[in-house]
Amino acid sequence: MKSTTDTPGAAVPLMTAWNVESQIHLIIGANSLAAARCAKSLEAGAQPVIIAPETVDVHFTLAEHIASEKVQWVRRDFQDDDLKTLGREEVDRVVDAVFVTLGATHPTSSHISSLCRRLRIPVNVTDAPDLCTFTLLSTYSDGPLHIGITTSGRGCKIASRLRREIAAFLPSNLGAAIDRLGAVRRRLWEEDHAAGRTDAALEGDDDDIIGQKHTFNTLVTEDDVAAAKTRRTRWLSQICEYWPLRKLVSITDADMDEILKAYSSGQSQDSETHITNGISKKGKIVLAGSGPGHPDLLTRATYNAIQNADIILADKLVPAPVLDLIPRRTEVHIARKFPGNADQAQEEFLQMGLAALRKGRQVLRLKQGDPYLYGRGAEEFEFFRGEGYIPIVLPGITSAMSASLFADIPATHRGVSDQVLVCTGTGRKGAAPQPPTYVPTQTVVFLMALHRLSALIESLTTSSAEEVPNSRALWPKETPCAIVERASCPDQRVVRSTLEHICQAFEAAGSRPPGLLVVGASCHVLHGANGQKWAIEEGFSGLDGLSGEVDAISVALNEAEK
Repeated sequence: MKSTTDTPGAAVPLMTAWNVESQIHLIIGANSLAAARCAKSLEAGAQPVIIAPETVDVHFTLAEHIASEKVQWVRRDFQDDDLKTLGREEVDRVVDAVFVTLGATHPTSSHISSLCRRLRIPVNVTDAPDLCTFTLLSTYSDGPLHIGITTSGRGCKIASRLRREIAAFLPSNLGAAIDRLGAVRRRLWEEDHAAGRTDAALEGDDDDIIGQKHTFNTLVTEDDVAAAKTRRTRWLSQICEYWPLRKLVSITDADMDEILKAYSSGQSQDSETHITNGISKKGKIVLAGSGPGHPDLLTRATYNAIQNADIILADKLVPAPVLDLIPRRTEVHIARKFPGNADQAQEEFLQMGLAALRKGRQVLRLKQGDPYLYGRGAEEFEFFRGEGYIPIVLPGITSAMSASLFADIPATHRGVSDQVLVCTGTGRKGAAPQPPTYVPTQTVVFLMALHRLSALIESLTTSSAEEVPNSRALWPKETPCAIVERASCPDQRVVRSTLEHICQAFEAAGSRPPGLLVVGASCHVLHGANGQKWAIEEGFSGLDGLSGEVDAISVALNEAEK
């Protein structure tokens, strides 16, 4: 394996975690990027100072911070002396860090970068890696655990996806487990130190870069007095290194006491054997829905179809955990459907499936959600039936109903909503569909709508010039609504607001497709507004505790079938 340092010029960044509490961060600009930098500084405990002329448009989140006096706004252009006069007294008024959000081509950006380098002030210039002395990482946090990812200034959004993939892999409550294990380690050291069993300092607690020593797995004997003194803390280190993370997060303090009393070096490992039926069903086509996202929400019929298919043609929105169920031997193709290319990509899949069927192969057309709910399932049924192959159609749990459930929104609720309407936010050839009329007791779910959210909200709340006056009831702007993205997945996100503020909320949160919009009074049944313009909720773990129960049910069903 070749080290990165073997390649000339391939310098590896020094990734650090700064304690910036009470530091002064200078932010040049007042746009959305400045707002993002400001939010990060505030989150870390720093004190942002915005420098921008009073004539510029200030991003709405920045304006709120300024109005609440969380952020100082210097209402003019940047001046060189700002670097040495706006900082803290204890560091002679020199600012602690500078964020320039004006862009790489702005002449002020390179000028400020040069000044900061001369004064040894860390500087970050948006979209200009060569002008930066540091970059911000895409971060995931859980208590004391903070994970950061960088693409070295390549400007690629893959860092955000990698962060979510890593976060999805990690078990929930890992931060709390780290706190617990750290407390146990310190308690063991204090007990051993008080009993005279060790006179060494507690190693490695404040330096995450230190790896395991080469003596980590050396057998500890009673004759080795020095090693025996730290036996219990070494056993704890072994547990942290080798136990599965999901087992570590479930350990209680009482469990740890019992483990340390009877700990042995021999560990048994559970193994899973996945047996699949290799019998192929020749010349058949299955149209199946993969559900909203979580693999546990597949029907058993669809799971069997995945295991038995010779070739799988999957929608691009079928999530990775579902695709991970596909056996390695199976040929898989992901649809190349992008804006402007949907019809060509659909035709490509139809011809690919037909060619496989003519070779006697078993084809699975794996669609997101349910095949017959905005999934072109009936169109595909007609095509293959016309070619002499009648598809087997398997239903899927549609996000139109399940996403609201996972967001704690009852689609119907006594005295609030007695009907549900499912709409598309984008009509054929990208045309805007006719907006539904306002019905106070109706919950409306809009699919494929977030890319044109602003236009959709405007059509719901205002009449167009072409409309006949009073032809439909307009939606009140205070109507509750919610955006639900990646429903049932570990990185699910729910944005709760009203029609008046949902566009600003979506701009602040950013896009995490696939997603949908739920509108109606039912959105506030279980989660009220609480005086906020909007609220953003991250993550979903509602199915985590069911795996053991599902496994037991599967065993019982298999025994019954025998």
